[in-house]
Amino acid sequence: MNIPATTNPRIVIIGGGFAGIALAKKLRNQKLQVVLLDKHNYHTFQPLLYQVATGGLEAGSIAYPIRKVIQHYKDFYFRLTSVKEIDTENQKIISEIGDLHYDYLVIATGSKTNYFGNKEIERNAMSMKTIPQSLNIRSLILENFEQAVILKDEAEKNALMNFVLVGAGPTGVELAGALAEMKKAILQKDYPDLNIDKMQINLIQGDDRVLSAMSEKSSKAAEEFLLKLGVKIWKNLRVTNYDGRTITTNTEVTFESATVIWTAGVQGAKVAGLKAESLVARVERIRVNEFNLVKGYDTIFAIGDIASMESEKYPQGHPMMAQPAMQQGELLGENIVRLLHKKEMKPFEYNDKGSMATIGRNLAVVDLPHYHFNGVFAWFVWMFVHLFSLIGFKNKAVVFLNWLYNYIWFDREGRLIIRPYKKKSFTTFTSDEI
Repeated sequence: MNIPATTNPRIVIIGGGFAGIALAKKLRNQKLQVVLLDKHNYHTFQPLLYQVATGGLEAGSIAYPIRKVIQHYKDFYFRLTSVKEIDTENQKIISEIGDLHYDYLVIATGSKTNYFGNKEIERNAMSMKTIPQSLNIRSLILENFEQAVILKDEAEKNALMNFVLVGAGPTGVELAGALAEMKKAILQKDYPDLNIDKMQINLIQGDDRVLSAMSEKSSKAAEEFLLKLGVKIWKNLRVTNYDGRTITTNTEVTFESATVIWTAGVQGAKVAGLKAESLVARVERIRVNEFNLVKGYDTIFAIGDIASMESEKYPQGHPMMAQPAMQQGELLGENIVRLLHKKEMKPFEYNDKGSMATIGRNLAVVDLPHYHFNGVFAWFVWMFVHLFSLIGFKNKAVVFLNWLYNYIWFDREGRLIIRPYKKKSFTTFTSDEI
């Protein structure tokens, strides 16, 4: 890896997400050598991925170069690589570009889409955890309409314009609202020779309400907003299979769709090499104690989505969201410094600042610890929080100007097929079909 030898303790961080970046900032300019590894050279602001997928924002506005974050930090190094395995006996990580010894290792690999073991759904559905995946969704949405406008077969055309979102958490709800707004204000202008009224947006939820992790008040408000926007909501329905064309469920209800976007769950993006007792197999998270120390090890920590800190209040670990990740990263930075100075570490206590979701123009829901509200004010709160959570002044300015433009003109400028994404089932047509 070409990392200089050092007499200072070496901290290796795997992952440049919310947790990894928060930790890196806390460890800056300490008497440490810090090495940050990630398979991308940028940090992604994941809460706005759905806007990239629906043309509201360009990818560069929600990404920030990791090297720019750390460029003024002393004895701090970044390497672009994927970690294949952890050699815990020899205290080294094995990556695609070589091995590296660590004194302390921090696993902050985040999460990935959970298909619950269904390989066919995994093969045929779309996921939205990264910028490349969001760009694929954007291309597929637009390609569907480009194909539909030239087809004569009504069944094929309807399948291309039927969008099915599986999972009504914040991602599914926000994506459904964005697609509904595209249908209402944009697609009918882009495709005047296509009956956009036939476009369907189906949101499937296995529970009895959308946004089940939020308050009942917010859940009810979000459902009402979605229904007004024309989204069809299917509750207490579970998808059992998707072959690329037909969606089957646990009931007699089926869907014919060229596009299924899976937002039904996430699991930890684990790294090989840890003991089985350190893992929660069902969700592939890593068990940690109150100091984020991996159980069974005294030099390995885990933070963020990958970490499962089980307690009476959080028996399955903290929610896999940005706030717990950032708070764990910040505290671990302090604790590592305390550890090296032979001081007692502070236990982690999650400060739940609330949760929120936006459904569309002037429509959002916000849950604070003691107050719940929705509507226009909630929408402004959502925008303010997300805008100021972005890294970098330029990104904040670009996103703000995009939102302002979109609000005034009710438009989405990012309707570009930069990187085509084709699904085999819907790319080859005979001359009789066109």
